[in-house]
Amino acid sequence: MLPVASLVSGLGFLIYGFQCLVSPFMKAEFERFQVPRYRVLTGILEILGGLGVMTGHFVPLIGALAGAGLCVLMAMGVVTRIRVKDSVLQCLPASFFCVLNGLIAIQYFKAISLTSGLLK
Repeated sequence: MLPVASLVSGLGFLIYGFQCLVSPFMKAEFERFQVPRYRVLTGILEILGGLGVMTGHFVPLIGALAGAGLCVLMAMGVVTRIRVKDSVLQCLPASFFCVLNGLIAIQYFKAISLTSGLLK
């Protein structure tokens, strides 16, 4: 299940991250969110995070850190959407990816603990 979740998250963030960098719609969205200066940084972090969660299958520490980072990034996205009074429906994708990446991070951290003998 973890490889599928990592692939779904990774591909989603690669697509969304590239859209943040090049899409006029995403430029307008970041203006609407009142955080236009964070659009490029967000796009880069999403691309790196997407690559990181997919790499986690081979290097669990990278997957764990990327999952945790994307979880925090999406939590900030949910807060931003609430701040601009978006609907619950508009908040759902960020909420979903926040939870998904939190679970991915936990699973990769567990994998690290099990392989290093930290959990008995």
